[in-house]
Amino acid sequence: MMTCTVLRCCGVIFLTHLFFSRTVAKEFPTLDHIRTKVDDGTQQRTVEDMIFRTVGDRFSDFSVTVDSSFMPSGKEAFQLDTVDGKIVVRGTTGVAAAHGFNHYLKYYARCQVSWTVQQVDLPGVLPPVSPAVTIVTSNRYRYYQNVCTVSYSFVWWDWPRWERHLDWMALSGINLPLAFNGQEAIWQRVYLSLGFTQKDWDEHFSGPAFLAWARMGNIRGWGGPLPPSWHQTQLALQHRILARMRNFGMIPVLPGFAGHVPAAITSLYPKAAVSRLQWGRFKDPYCCTYLLDPQDPLFSHIGGMFISEMIKEFNGTNHIYNADTFNEMRPKSSDPSYLTKSGAAVFAGMLAGDPQAIWLMQGWLFVSDRDFWQPAQTKALLQSVPQGKMVVLDLFGEVEPVYNTTDSFYGQPFIWCMLHNFGGNLGMYGTVHTVNQGSFLARKYLGSTMVGTGLTPEGIDQNYVMYELMNEVAWMPQPVQIMDNWAADYAWSRYGVKNANASLGWQILLRSVYDCEKGFKDHCDSVVVKRPQLHKTQRSWYKPEDVFSAWDHFVSASNDLGLVDSFRYDLVDITRQALQEWAYMNYQDLMETYNTGDLNKFRDAAGVFQQTLTDMDRILATHQNFLLGRWIEDAKSLATNDQERSLYEFNARNQVTLWGPNGEIVDYANKQWSGLVADYYSERWALMIKTLTTALMEGKKFNHTAFQQDVFQQVEKPFTLANKTYPYYPTGDTLQIAKELHQRYRRRTW
Repeated sequence: MMTCTVLRCCGVIFLTHLFFSRTVAKEFPTLDHIRTKVDDGTQQRTVEDMIFRTVGDRFSDFSVTVDSSFMPSGKEAFQLDTVDGKIVVRGTTGVAAAHGFNHYLKYYARCQVSWTVQQVDLPGVLPPVSPAVTIVTSNRYRYYQNVCTVSYSFVWWDWPRWERHLDWMALSGINLPLAFNGQEAIWQRVYLSLGFTQKDWDEHFSGPAFLAWARMGNIRGWGGPLPPSWHQTQLALQHRILARMRNFGMIPVLPGFAGHVPAAITSLYPKAAVSRLQWGRFKDPYCCTYLLDPQDPLFSHIGGMFISEMIKEFNGTNHIYNADTFNEMRPKSSDPSYLTKSGAAVFAGMLAGDPQAIWLMQGWLFVSDRDFWQPAQTKALLQSVPQGKMVVLDLFGEVEPVYNTTDSFYGQPFIWCMLHNFGGNLGMYGTVHTVNQGSFLARKYLGSTMVGTGLTPEGIDQNYVMYELMNEVAWMPQPVQIMDNWAADYAWSRYGVKNANASLGWQILLRSVYDCEKGFKDHCDSVVVKRPQLHKTQRSWYKPEDVFSAWDHFVSASNDLGLVDSFRYDLVDITRQALQEWAYMNYQDLMETYNTGDLNKFRDAAGVFQQTLTDMDRILATHQNFLLGRWIEDAKSLATNDQERSLYEFNARNQVTLWGPNGEIVDYANKQWSGLVADYYSERWALMIKTLTTALMEGKKFNHTAFQQDVFQQVEKPFTLANKTYPYYPTGDTLQIAKELHQRYRRRTW
């Protein structure tokens, strides 16, 4: 006979019991050694410390136990109960216990802890849990991070910022995070011992804001060189990050050797077999990185040296390593035998340093270049490693899953992921339906080798609602049944009180802007943040009126919720989104008046358009999460001298604008931040309007090529080289400005 508890929340009926329902997914004993190696007592104390950091003196209202043996099935689980007035949290791991605590916060105490804004106003008397609740996850791993996240979001973080984020990771139930900090210091030791010089090294790795792509061999040297203080700081930070991850019961994923080497290898080792890889529009000296041939004996030697040195430095390993050799770069040959040898070489390098190594690979290459990665090529790479010795991230699973076109990655275990974000863009976007359903469909797929779920955004601090949903789905036995109910619960926990307008606002958003059926890679395609051009269309999967309607509800809720920081963040965000929609309407008017040749009407339309950008900057300035000044000042704070400060500021400015010396990926990492809107996006549009005005007055056609050169020389490049100081703290009243803008703009749409 089976005992169970029925728990109703967030539109789902959780059927929880001690023997969780069997799934069709295959088990992989080869992964059994990929686990936490920290005892239950250490994990328990780590969770207790996290709870104290989260709720302060109310910590005494909770009791935590980590007991790895309390689930006979061996699956991860947590249990909530009330005993003698205390909320008792029990977990099979520290992560499970932390997630159980978070479940209580959200669905009993009505609190929410998110990336950078939180609401933890606990009620005076904590609501009891009765009867006891046990929730089990079928997902062995809950992965987190894209290899790009470390550059788009984490690059300037110090330990206090990391500590808070690690708490969030544990609360979110994440147990398989990427841990990439400090690796350049290890690589430096390896390459110097192989005879490379400091100059060779400086020319190889890029500056801090571009390290992710230097690590993957996409670029070399851009934004560098890295100063010695960077290595020291990041190495010390990595020690603390790894210790905390492990003490929570997480399984850190360390970097491995993918085959990319400094250019000096051709002179230092003239017999080494190398090829060159091209990425995007970068040119020498920043492009065409060098890749060791898989059969060259140096390959496994360098790979083994790096893994061994890293294990020594960080006091052990959890045996799982990430390496991506062909990320957005075509191999020199499509011959399956070459691809098999390439994969085998990467894995051999890992084994040379750790005989128990498991290779974790991002599956993005199979999405970004489907023409090359046909079945024969894909199978050759995936089967270059013994089955169960590679874990593949189905990186863009919510939009373009690969498992269902590759027979479940040809037998290799995979993790179904929600990528969601590119470049850290801030526009509202989501695929709520596929996020809700996708991982369950992947698990039911015939012959499924799915072993978990994951979050793989390129950048964070945006669209919080999608990540809350995905983290909950990872622990659910079935999809959310009534999304409107989940949205209402989300609003209640995010703001701490029930509010009809807030609930309605979120329900509208989840039915529209957050329900993009097919998904867009370039979903933040606003005219605000893209280099100005004529006749630009703005792809949209929702009706702008839905955004305006949700805006109405948020403004109406502001009288009751205005003191809640998470609400003020959301009010800024929805106002920003509404002004983005209005800017596109203004843009269409601007283009229409230009095409008709009416100079006076064009000038009027231009004034309205530019005022919209000014108003966007005003509302963004009222919340700390939308400030350019934070990004730049955080970068400068890591410097130890003026030269480093200048380098770091340049890195910070270039990444979010030109992304390269000549705008190779211009606007890819665009951010609607106060300061950036006023001094970069608005200035580009001012030049565009001036150019169009001159064309109308002189009866000439607009020269797009000439304008691109002008805007690069007059606005974009000077901005990346400037050193203007921007506010670190918000200015202006969010509620007052949001209401003012709503009254002014909304009446034009009714």
